[in-house]
Amino acid sequence: MNNKGTTYSIALTALIVALTGCNLFFGSVDIPAEAIIRILTGGEVEKESWSFIVWEARVPQALTALLCGAALAGSGLMLQTAFNNPLAGPSILGINSGASLGVALVMLAFGGTIATAGVTLSSFFSIVVGAFIGSMVVMGLILFFSTLIKSNIMLLITGIMIGYITSSAISLLNFFATAEGVHSYMIWGMGNFSGVSLEQLPYFAAFTLAGLVLAILLIKPLNAMLLGTRYAENLGVNIKRTRNLLLISTGILTAVTTAFCGPVSFIGLAVPHIARLMLGTSNHNSLLPVTLLAGSAVALLCNLICILPGESGIIPLNAVTPVLGAPVIIYVIINQRRIQYFN
Repeated sequence: MNNKGTTYSIALTALIVALTGCNLFFGSVDIPAEAIIRILTGGEVEKESWSFIVWEARVPQALTALLCGAALAGSGLMLQTAFNNPLAGPSILGINSGASLGVALVMLAFGGTIATAGVTLSSFFSIVVGAFIGSMVVMGLILFFSTLIKSNIMLLITGIMIGYITSSAISLLNFFATAEGVHSYMIWGMGNFSGVSLEQLPYFAAFTLAGLVLAILLIKPLNAMLLGTRYAENLGVNIKRTRNLLLISTGILTAVTTAFCGPVSFIGLAVPHIARLMLGTSNHNSLLPVTLLAGSAVALLCNLICILPGESGIIPLNAVTPVLGAPVIIYVIINQRRIQYFN
């Protein structure tokens, strides 16, 4: 990592600490700062409900946002590099839609459980399995079509078409599902970082960190792929193995975040561009760490913005992320000739 990357990493780390503190101290329920400090340090407060809110809601929500932001941003960066396309991302290429279809099958068709060979998977675990299978199937289709279609624009359009097909299947499932199932799926689809409880957080963190570690291990082959597939092969990079590892990493990160937090939009698409614009380079030695940190910071900021004043609850996450992400993408499209990403 160069000096610029180190500087931005330190600055983003400080920003993440500050935003995490804001997520803990601010919420729809007004809790005095002194009480929150006592709760976090193991002390007692006058209202037991305050301890419940901090430990069961704000702490897991802040940590979920931190991990989810890094996961989505890392997935977006890997896909943009693999397809050599600045508009590639989990949502644009239909990977989010595939995960959503898997969740829809579990929630709407199977009533929230999966029973196979006498083994029943229930609750969030079955949703994670459905999301993982859905995202992996779509990602596999995209990688298969990438061997047949040479044009990046055509490949992008193919991903969008796959997204339309999965959306059509989801619409059919909604049409035939019960009103309760449709309502539950609709709430899930709005996106939020409050879907992970304190008990589920270790599992969510384990899967997410596994995907992120795999992404970090792919830094060297990703840098080689920036120069083209043939050049990467001449450098000794096994393209097939790299694509398979990319499939697994992106599938894990997309599936876990989509299952627990819903199909969060724009973070995976916009944050890698923010990191590139800050660093002025596509070298993944600096770009990937800064992208992960920037993703965490953006997710924590979005979660903070979602909190409404007073006790009105929170607004949907996907009502906030496009407001922050869309201007970045518009800027990239307008200035694409002056911005050199893949060199």
